[in-house]
Amino acid sequence: MTSRRVEITYCTRCKFLLRAAWLAQELLTTFESEVSEVALRPGSRGTFEVRLDGDVIASNANGGAMPDAGEVKRLLRDRIAPGRRIGHD
Repeated sequence: MTSRRVEITYCTRCKFLLRAAWLAQELLTTFESEVSEVALRPGSRGTFEVRLDGDVIASNANGGAMPDAGEVKRLLRDRIAPGRRIGHD
């Protein structure tokens, strides 16, 4: 197993915890051999951000849309398992 770390920062005031937890289990299930850890990090100001090893891969910052699971999985896959089919292609 590799030691890739995913971090999901979510707005507590916006009640994004359930969405963050659901996405975490989706990523752990899909990338069980590639990802060693998914951390949930409380945030504020409407934030929902996904990082891989410290680099932002998906975010709703600057008024953007909330990233959906399929999009996040594709972005993550492109960085850690290029060419792999994940069912959202």
